[in-house]
Amino acid sequence: MASDPTFVDLVVSQIEFDGEVHAKKMFGDYGVFAGGKMFGLICDNRFLIKPTDTGRVFAGKLPEAEPYPGAKLCFLMTDKMQDREWLGELVRITVEALPVPKKRKPKRKP
Repeated sequence: MASDPTFVDLVVSQIEFDGEVHAKKMFGDYGVFAGGKMFGLICDNRFLIKPTDTGRVFAGKLPEAEPYPGAKLCFLMTDKMQDREWLGELVRITVEALPVPKKRKPKRKP
């Protein structure tokens, strides 16, 4: 089941972050980006954030779930999503901890 665009807009609007936060439709659902890094997923109207060591220290015990079958576990944002300040801090910590994405080589034209 794909996520509702209204839910996607709600998630993005809840995140307090110094830079731009946006969602991009990918693989049937959405990737959530900030600072040029994908830090979260919205799958089946659930918001999930990639776990990092520093994120675990900040967040404490959070429920975890697979975004889709066979995927690595991510933090499942439930009632904590209502606390914009806390959520923004978790996003900031997560984005800082994630590696810079590798530059893709341009596709060669035949």
